[in-house]
Amino acid sequence: MTGRPGSVAVVGGGISGLAAAHRLRALLGPQAQITVLETDDRLGGKLRTVELAGHQVDVGAEAFIARRPEVPDLLTELGLVDQLVTPAGRSPMLRAGGRNQPMPARTLMGIPSDAQSVATVVGPDTLARIEAEPATPLSWDPGADMSVGELVARRFGREVVERSVDPLLGGVYSGSADTIGVRAALPTLAAALDAGAPSLIDAVARALPPQRPGPVFGALRDGYGALLAALAARSGARTLLGTKASGLRKTATGWWIDPVGEVDAVVLAVPAPALTALLAGPCPEGARAAGAVQVASSAVIALALPASAPVPEHSGLLVATGESLTAKAFTFSSRKWPHLEFPDATMVRVSVGRFGDSAVVQADDDSLVSRARADLATATGVEAAPLAAHVQRWHGGLPQYAAGHLAVVDRIDAAVASLSGLAVAGATFDGVGVPACVARAHRVVDELVTQWAWAPGQRA
Repeated sequence: MTGRPGSVAVVGGGISGLAAAHRLRALLGPQAQITVLETDDRLGGKLRTVELAGHQVDVGAEAFIARRPEVPDLLTELGLVDQLVTPAGRSPMLRAGGRNQPMPARTLMGIPSDAQSVATVVGPDTLARIEAEPATPLSWDPGADMSVGELVARRFGREVVERSVDPLLGGVYSGSADTIGVRAALPTLAAALDAGAPSLIDAVARALPPQRPGPVFGALRDGYGALLAALAARSGARTLLGTKASGLRKTATGWWIDPVGEVDAVVLAVPAPALTALLAGPCPEGARAAGAVQVASSAVIALALPASAPVPEHSGLLVATGESLTAKAFTFSSRKWPHLEFPDATMVRVSVGRFGDSAVVQADDDSLVSRARADLATATGVEAAPLAAHVQRWHGGLPQYAAGHLAVVDRIDAAVASLSGLAVAGATFDGVGVPACVARAHRVVDELVTQWAWAPGQRA
């Protein structure tokens, strides 16, 4: 191939697709024809900002890991630095055993570093088992993988899984410890085990990140919608909303994809089920691998309560497995984020739905709002009627990084790498958070563009 690719189709208008389109424009210049295809009637994918009681609030992801550079760098590039905000510093709570208590400290995604770190969450028998765990030989084959739930249950018992680990993993993946693998979700723990840690207690101690000053998370003052709009505008891409891509096939000079037609290159930034369908023809091995990735559905019920509502002075409340609540988590948004402290309303988000439990997500809006209010009253005593409510369903919103997930990703990448002019991105691959999605989109676009042999005078 010679010269730059002149036309690229990006399938998927979520953060991965928009980051890819923006990167393509930066690398290919103003003459490139970039088309974004999105099946929904809006851009953003699993990110969405809506107006609630006159205020802008996120009803998908609301935060990102601020210690990673991808989002701050993107905000700087787009002239949106003033959008960056940080939390108020209030602590989260955990509901386990029918009561609210401080979130266990010194844990790795809920896995204790010692018995005292979960002393308020589990019973005396489990505490004794944790204390004795270092004396029991740990069998782990380097390179092995298993679910986080299986590993923790073997060493500490199911009570730790359900009351400490499930709430945190559920908040990230809308799954449970039993549906998420150690190696993909907790790479530092896997590395410690591979290096010969003699116990899980020791492995967790090695894997815990060092204490660092400054906030862990960040958000956008006007919500993720501000970032999405800026990416779309700066990319200058032609956007086809309500458009399903199909018929992907390799041609003698590039790629064909309906309804765009022939292009030089294609970036697929879609969830695993759509990726499976699109790859079925041109890349059957990649399609088979993508088909192994399961997805979870969830819903967010955003409530604008009266400003006087006695919402707890905490950032949120995670719910352990087995509690008599539909909700898996509450975010007290107006307590968590200073920019969401309003004189006329207090914002609360209630999250429902886990992997394997799609029925609750399919309930009608009134039922979900009623359940959210009932759960909020049970968990916090807040019974105030909302000024406004918004129900946002995320069907197939989050991939489950099961045991062996990294091998699945390697299989997809290897299969796609054999086909020039094709790249894949999205939450299926290197992480479900926004920074990881942006990083993956940038990397695969960089690799895609460098496949071309640059003509004299051209610059990558």
